[in-house]
Amino acid sequence: MQNIEICSASVFLFFRGDVVILLIISFLYAVCMSPGMDDNQFKTCVTSRKRVQNLSNQNRTSFPLNLSNTLEYLDISHNYIPSITALNFPQLPLLCFLKATHCGLREISPHVFQYIPALQILNISSNDLRIIPDMTLPQLTVLDLSDNLYERYKLPDCFQNLTNLQVLSLGSKAALSVQLNDLKPVMNISLQHLLLSAGVPWRMYEPGALGMLSLQKLSLFVNFCGRFDMFDKILVDFNVTRASALKLITMFSDDCNVTGDPFQNLEAMPHVRNVTVENTWLNTSFLEIFLKNIWLSSVQHLKFINITYNEDTPDGLQFHFHPVNHNISLRFVSFDGVLHRQYKYPTLNISFDDLSNVNYVKFSGSGMIILPCKLLTTMPSLETLDMSGNLLKDSGFWWHECSYTSVFPKLKRLLLSKNSFRSLSFISKRTHEMKHLESIDLSFNSIELDAQCIWPNHLIELNLGNNNLGSKVFEYLSPHVERILLEKTGITALTQKDLSQFPKLKYLYLSSNSIQALPEHLNAPNLISLYVDQNAITTLSQQVLQGLPKLQNIKAGNNPFSCSCDLHWFITDLNKSLLLDWPLDYSCSTPVKLADLPLSEYKTSAISCETWLQTIVAFSVLLLVGTTLGLLFYKLDGVWYTKMLWVWIRVKRRGKKRSHLLKKVSFSYHAFVSYSHQDSHFVSSELAPALEKAGFSLCVHERDFVPGDWIIDNIINCVESSYKTLFVLSKHFVQSEWCNYELFFAQHRAINIQQDSLVFILLEPIPTDCLPKKFLRLRSLLQQQTYLEWPKDERKQQVFWASLKSMLRMADKSVALKKLAVDLSDTAALMSDHD
Repeated sequence: MQNIEICSASVFLFFRGDVVILLIISFLYAVCMSPGMDDNQFKTCVTSRKRVQNLSNQNRTSFPLNLSNTLEYLDISHNYIPSITALNFPQLPLLCFLKATHCGLREISPHVFQYIPALQILNISSNDLRIIPDMTLPQLTVLDLSDNLYERYKLPDCFQNLTNLQVLSLGSKAALSVQLNDLKPVMNISLQHLLLSAGVPWRMYEPGALGMLSLQKLSLFVNFCGRFDMFDKILVDFNVTRASALKLITMFSDDCNVTGDPFQNLEAMPHVRNVTVENTWLNTSFLEIFLKNIWLSSVQHLKFINITYNEDTPDGLQFHFHPVNHNISLRFVSFDGVLHRQYKYPTLNISFDDLSNVNYVKFSGSGMIILPCKLLTTMPSLETLDMSGNLLKDSGFWWHECSYTSVFPKLKRLLLSKNSFRSLSFISKRTHEMKHLESIDLSFNSIELDAQCIWPNHLIELNLGNNNLGSKVFEYLSPHVERILLEKTGITALTQKDLSQFPKLKYLYLSSNSIQALPEHLNAPNLISLYVDQNAITTLSQQVLQGLPKLQNIKAGNNPFSCSCDLHWFITDLNKSLLLDWPLDYSCSTPVKLADLPLSEYKTSAISCETWLQTIVAFSVLLLVGTTLGLLFYKLDGVWYTKMLWVWIRVKRRGKKRSHLLKKVSFSYHAFVSYSHQDSHFVSSELAPALEKAGFSLCVHERDFVPGDWIIDNIINCVESSYKTLFVLSKHFVQSEWCNYELFFAQHRAINIQQDSLVFILLEPIPTDCLPKKFLRLRSLLQQQTYLEWPKDERKQQVFWASLKSMLRMADKSVALKKLAVDLSDTAALMSDHD
């Protein structure tokens, strides 16, 4: 077996014996990590940014009472609010997230929680609470009570009602012991994560306190230096919970003298799969013991985060442990931040077989400038290598001292983000040496598009995010890629031509660029995921998605959307389950009156936006109005009135043409008799003989109409040739169409020329209800003018005839005719002026 030792200013390689020696110098400073929780993961309950209120750092002494009752997220941290009572707390029925940290809070009244029944996340850490408050919040999922001043971890009995609780964080520098029944109220609740303590040593742990819980992950922020017996008891109870993840924060102080084997129980804990050691001092002696227990356990994931490493042995870490009849479970090893306090470089001496099954290795934040390729060659199963957050360059990762003919035989994923790589063409050529490489991450580097790139066919994922590359970057990518990540790369435009180069493309991430519009009819038949959030897109066309039949999710939030009809389909028709960031990250940017309005609250109608729908509605309305007017026109005898209008127009035109002749007009008849044909017996046997015998000249249509002329013309001629028009009224009269015409023209002549030209004879009583609508004028005429009733009594008939004759008699026919002609001429001229 070949031996390898690595040593240089940062990393150096040379060969010695049957061991593999890795020397790594790390200058990353140690960061004190608290078990606090990230707010971002808790904002999932918020549905609109308008329902978010941040009142932190405002020198407040109480909660404002005028908060909107639709509020969902409230942060009032960093204000001095020593107590919260029901009197000074607003009613917020929709509040799901409340953060009140660093407020000097000492007490909370249990009645306060009645005003926030929908609360899911409550963070009241970093306060001065002396006791753990009672609370009844049936929907609560996350509760952070860490870094307070209560003296016991005793939970109130009401915590047993927090049936939806998933994450519970408890920590107090004043609580130095955990007793058996402290956590009993949550024993029947399946917690995903329990975080305990505040970085101080415990004086006492009563066995069984944790064993009664149902857990998935336990985080302990406790200094166990000198109290490994207590740690053994905790591990025993932890095993009873059947939890799979254990996180140890600040387990040892810098001056701790580790003796014994605090992790000897790991071998008997078959459920533990993940172990994380964070913000902790480690020396070589302890690390050898620790790794031995890891090798014998079922642990698959081992993480070191922000550790301080010190070599207390002259030869550094010498680890050669080969357990008999035991397969090593370890598959994942991560070093994220290592501070080395010695002048000489750390030495790790590990044999080949110890790393043969590891398939994931991470050296992040170590300040490495040269890749330890010989060491990594000893990991034949390595599939993922994460070297992010170092100082590697092109020649440092592929440096001349390494032979790459057989290196990384199974490597699939290579993460090189946050380094100093530059030449994309050089990297593309060297990736051909990795025969199974599928994914490479070059984000947060100084990548340049220096020359044509030649990528291997097996590379299907490429991440170039956070490099200033511009819109030409698509020309330098592999046509075989299925996943492209180009967040924040300075892309200003995306065209169909760009995407046509990648027929296998499934995932496209273009967040945080300056793209103003997506091309219509985007043709990417295999695209599953599209991220275009935080760009300059003002609208999304429906045609964009028509060429994406397999699309399953989109992120398009935080764009300056213009709220108009162009977004109507997006708001109403698009399946919102496709949008990963809906509705929180979608709001109007323009017009100004709608600025910051959430798209979910922007209301627009299909009628106002769809032209074809507007046409249909307009046509329907016009058809309805036309039909209604038609029915009214028919019911109100519109046809008859239209005919009358046409005839009236003809009369006006005819009168206009003959107005110059009216001064010489003479009447041919004393009266034109208008009657129904069914009343002809009365006219021929009574009316006509009596008047003509007295010397009156009558025009009767049955004998005086000119044969061959239009009936209307005959009526007009007879009315104009007669001094007066005599109407014989009866039930038959009002039913006669031609009588209607005769009444119309005679009435028109009476209005315009001779007001007393109408004479009415009421042959029989006519009930008002039998008058058609077009004869309503007749009723008013009978009320305004004198009419004669035909009497059945012969003695009264003499009076009737005398009255009728006097109404038809003209004193001086020639004088009367001349005066009438002048009046007709004036009227005709007046009508001509109005035409």
